[in-house]
Amino acid sequence: MADAIRFYADQHYPAPVTAGLIRRGIDVLTAQDANQCGASDPDQLALATSLGRVLLTFDSDFLAIHRSGISHTGIVWCPATKYSIGELIRMLVLLHAVVTADEMVNHLEYL
Repeated sequence: MADAIRFYADQHYPAPVTAGLIRRGIDVLTAQDANQCGASDPDQLALATSLGRVLLTFDSDFLAIHRSGISHTGIVWCPATKYSIGELIRMLVLLHAVVTADEMVNHLEYL
């Protein structure tokens, strides 16, 4: 069986979303829990990658980082105001159910 996605939420990702994912049994580490608040974007992505986690972010700077060709274990991005909390949880639960960790390597998923 393929490995399931494990998420890393940057410091601006809403706590109700990460809590909703955790309640559904999805492995999520937050920047707060990792003591990474204030770390640079490249450092956030490097940590997520070193831990084999897919980065959850609203920060468009990660789009440019992805385009630069830096290797990573995946980025999930959408505009901060595109979805409600519930919609965002449902989108991420669906992504978690249908995409493997291997499929997310060096992949940018636009929600």
